[in-house]
Amino acid sequence: MNISLSILNMNYNHLKEELNIVKDDIQYLHLDIMDGHFVPNISFGPSLVKSIHKENQFILDTHLMISDPMKYIPDFVNAGSDFITFHLEAVDDPKAVIDYIHKHNVKAGISIKPNTKVEALLPYLSFVDLVLIMSVEPGFGGQQFMENAIDKVSYLKKIKEQKGYSYLISIDGGITDETLPKVSSYLDLAVVGSYITGAVDSLKNIQKLKHISK
Repeated sequence: MNISLSILNMNYNHLKEELNIVKDDIQYLHLDIMDGHFVPNISFGPSLVKSIHKENQFILDTHLMISDPMKYIPDFVNAGSDFITFHLEAVDDPKAVIDYIHKHNVKAGISIKPNTKVEALLPYLSFVDLVLIMSVEPGFGGQQFMENAIDKVSYLKKIKEQKGYSYLISIDGGITDETLPKVSSYLDLAVVGSYITGAVDSLKNIQKLKHISK
């Protein structure tokens, strides 16, 4: 299992310095794109993603928490995203969005909010490269882990093994050294924000999580 570091609560004025601290310990960066409509917050756009891509070697895990992902996918592809994940709840035709992302030679992910049943993803699991389960309500960092995510990631692993699917299973929200053990055996990728970026010793906390994931 890998850690995908969310930059949502980082100081963007000192982003280069903060990323330099973790670059030897983190392979994935999770980039939360919010439009103030699909979720009640606004973050950043493709220009920041492009800047990160230009100056770093991270795998860029771009999470579109926006109402019209098809409109903006090309911008985030051109900015250097390796994965682009959209929300099932935001679109009328999820398969068309998956195909559109793949058409741009980028890996496609699909995500659901905490109140969406995991079974709603079944028609799309054979097509996607990543499935992201939200274990908090999307929009803000620092929230408490929601226990209903445990059954969802467990279910996704069972389906993956039964069907021979290849998608990565990811979770986002409230991940710490106390909550990760509840789900680590089901995951390929854990999105972590405040536990690392808000820590006095971020590298120490990264190592705690890596030890759990072994």
